[in-house]
Amino acid sequence: MISGGAIVLSAAVLGAGTFAYRAAGPMLNARFTMKPRTVELMSTAAIVLLVALTVTSTFADGTDLADPARPIGVLVGGALAWRRAPFVVVVISAAVTAALVRLVL
Repeated sequence: MISGGAIVLSAAVLGAGTFAYRAAGPMLNARFTMKPRTVELMSTAAIVLLVALTVTSTFADGTDLADPARPIGVLVGGALAWRRAPFVVVVISAAVTAALVRLVL
């Protein structure tokens, strides 16, 4: 069994590591200069990675295909995000849509 002190220590170490990782970006940015093409490629790579993760998570559930409710919920959320709806509205609408589709099916 894990003690409460171990959990607090783990959270503190993870928090410190996360802070150091995030602080390293601005600190190193002043020391290194990248070519504009490299910056553009890194930005594009981040977008491609997020789209791939979204598509994979939408249509796959571990080793099986996801039920139809998930892609429909993601589609509703994506449409609302495209229309620049508030984030809370996007998430709640997608979740409610998926729940209703699961209720009907």
